[in-house]
Amino acid sequence: MTCRQQNNATVPEICYRMIAPGQAGIQAQARIFRMFGPNMMNENEIDLALLIIDTLNLDFDIESAEPTTPLYGEGFGLDSIDILEVALAVSQRYGVKLKSDDKNNVEIFKSLSALSDYIQENKTK
Repeated sequence: MTCRQQNNATVPEICYRMIAPGQAGIQAQARIFRMFGPNMMNENEIDLALLIIDTLNLDFDIESAEPTTPLYGEGFGLDSIDILEVALAVSQRYGVKLKSDDKNNVEIFKSLSALSDYIQENKTK
């Protein structure tokens, strides 16, 4: 696959159109937008977004994700059951224990970047 500018489209737009669907496609999209995208998520935020999308089998456009994208309600559109599943996946992947009765949960799960920061500060794996 080669990515080149065509018809005033940017390099990432052309690459994005050439990517096959599925998890490999999502990961390739994430790599492109990490390099060129306007959202400028860092690698930890992209990995977390991919974990959430994969864990919940979400039909979510990674292109629309930003570090400030809310997890609950708008944004990723997660509900309380989804948050529990994400907490389990985060625990398994990073060794971070997220408890349902933690008084800081509203802040921890406020956005992609908030959860990513919490994970980086508390991970054991």
